[in-house]
Amino acid sequence: MKNNKNDLSHHILPNSATMVGVCIMVISIVKSQPSDMVSYLIDKALAIDSLLFTISALLSFLSIRLEKSSEGFERWAEFIFIIGLVSMMLIAVILSFEIV
Repeated sequence: MKNNKNDLSHHILPNSATMVGVCIMVISIVKSQPSDMVSYLIDKALAIDSLLFTISALLSFLSIRLEKSSEGFERWAEFIFIIGLVSMMLIAVILSFEIV
């Protein structure tokens, strides 16, 4: 029987999937605005961010499903999830204050 070492993965998986949905929703909102360089950059950055959250979700899923190397998958899932959150925060600041 598997121990509870990968409890974090049970939180990363649904939250990563939710963040992919948030990225897709914001991309659709940005696409509905008049096209300029800022919307182009935000659109591409959110697409990359969505990819990061998808990778994080897949790694956390592997951590839950596989007994061997589950801690490694969980560590990478957590690391990539944090990178995705930080990049999303930066994108939100750029979008809100129109820094670019």
